[in-house]
Amino acid sequence: MPEGIEIEYYRRLAERVLDRRVVAVDAPDPWFLKGGLIGGALADAVVGRRFVAARRVGKLLLLDTDADGPTVGLRFGMTGRLIVDGVAGVDDLQYSSQRDEPAWDRVAFTFDAGDLRIRDPRRLGGVVLDPDESSLGFDLLTISAAQLRRALAGSTAPVKARLMDQARVAGVGNLIADEVLWRAGIDPAREAGSLSDPEIRRLHKHLRAGVGAMIERGGSHTGDLFAERRPGGRCPRDGAPLVRRTVGGRTTWSCPRHQR
Repeated sequence: MPEGIEIEYYRRLAERVLDRRVVAVDAPDPWFLKGGLIGGALADAVVGRRFVAARRVGKLLLLDTDADGPTVGLRFGMTGRLIVDGVAGVDDLQYSSQRDEPAWDRVAFTFDAGDLRIRDPRRLGGVVLDPDESSLGFDLLTISAAQLRRALAGSTAPVKARLMDQARVAGVGNLIADEVLWRAGIDPAREAGSLSDPEIRRLHKHLRAGVGAMIERGGSHTGDLFAERRPGGRCPRDGAPLVRRTVGGRTTWSCPRHQR
């Protein structure tokens, strides 16, 4: 599924269309347009304009338009892929069909040269104009240890749930959360507010290092733990059988031996 890492790939791919003029918008699926937006209004807002910046906050891709025009916000849900000029931002998207079906194209921006589209089999993403960026927390690629401490402070929620709360830490999904907590040796079900300062610093270190490694490897499914997230899987660090639980409403894999 697209997590912050995959959306970062999408952001980099979207940079290809900067300074191209939008000549048409096709939004065949009204369900995919959010916040009261309709296809005609989306076209009116961007046709004739150019995208001048491609930004990302967490799992939200932001395309700014010229001349003080609106910002287009793109969300990808669990199965959405960004395709620019026929090139997909991610080849292997976990838990999504790998088939290429143009019928799954939910919105497309056509430029004076080429196009940008979202292909989403399950229709869990969406498009919105001028999204509220202030509703999102600290981004997973830039969060500091002090900011992570603020995101976790005083919470009785499981630390995994707090990490995945997009209003606290933007961009962390299920795979990233399991990986970094495994790396940091922290039980996903621990109360977030119970972490000591040394544990928070350790978690921050592994969040930054783990995400960096997965970006270089090719996605949130390339963590050291991923291949063992299965029945019979064993901890790559100490060989203990992994435990499968539901934490924060999400399927969670962890090591009972070294995650405390």
